[in-house]
Amino acid sequence: MSNEVAKKPAAQSSVALFARNFFKHPFMLGSVVPSSPFLVKDMMTRVEWERARVLVELGPGVGTITREVLKRMRPDAVLVAIELNTDFVEYLCGHIHDPRLRVVHGSAARVRGILAEQKLAPADYIISGLPYLNMTDSLRREMLEESRMALKAEGSMVLFQYTRKLQPYLESSFSSVKLNFQLFNILPALIFHCTP
Repeated sequence: MSNEVAKKPAAQSSVALFARNFFKHPFMLGSVVPSSPFLVKDMMTRVEWERARVLVELGPGVGTITREVLKRMRPDAVLVAIELNTDFVEYLCGHIHDPRLRVVHGSAARVRGILAEQKLAPADYIISGLPYLNMTDSLRREMLEESRMALKAEGSMVLFQYTRKLQPYLESSFSSVKLNFQLFNILPALIFHCTP
């Protein structure tokens, strides 16, 4: 009988986990694959990293954007990643080890309450890839309004979508909404930069 210690299974592929969760919960995810490096890089250029002390990511999934935010953040900044999907929360906690990251299992509709529970000031930036168009009209409005109120007066929300359908909702919640395109994503994406 062998005394050889059983090897741990290989780390679960983030792409496979993302795809499996897309098929389990298609309305919670906007795409079958994580965001492309082109889209992530484009979103990162919308953040003024030197002044960003409190950042929030809504729906981090498997951490594609999370990792890039952490690479660019100040040493004294904090990133609160709010995720509703238990599989993704476990994956993030098990695979990204950075003292500046706080993974919270909860709803983006509670972002102000979560910041208060974490004893943090309002956010300088909120970054989101949530599929807002898969939500009910009332939840979509509530989440965008909650995000606006969770920002500092000079803060910004940066998010991507695959259609312009969210734009009227953004314009009713934020005083300024700027739109850019990223054509090299798996699905061409629209990047919105919103300020209160």
